[in-house]
Amino acid sequence: MVGDSPVRVDAWLWAVRQFKTRSAATSACRAGHVRVNGERAKAAQPVRPGDDVRVRIEGFDRILIVRQTLVKRVSAAVAATALEDRTPPPPPRGTVALAPVRDRGAGRPTKRERRDLERLRGR
Repeated sequence: MVGDSPVRVDAWLWAVRQFKTRSAATSACRAGHVRVNGERAKAAQPVRPGDDVRVRIEGFDRILIVRQTLVKRVSAAVAATALEDRTPPPPPRGTVALAPVRDRGAGRPTKRERRDLERLRGR
């Protein structure tokens, strides 16, 4: 249950409470949102203590270092000891550019609005 033996990456992410369900962790692996030591990980890829796991959740990358391998889901306190979170703090809210919001039912954007959107996206 707990130890230094290799564990599937999807099971470990679920056990340390990064995903609500194991199937959600498996889907994230299939979609390419999980990397182990810099390489895209399949759901069955084993992780060991010391491995670097990067997970894209809600548009932001979480950088996790495996400290302990877990197979079963545990309490939040135990899960916190099983990983080291090296995720940088999010940028302050004032520095994040907000995307323009169109009123609901306003129809398609005009040519001018499309150009402004493209310029904002850097294309």
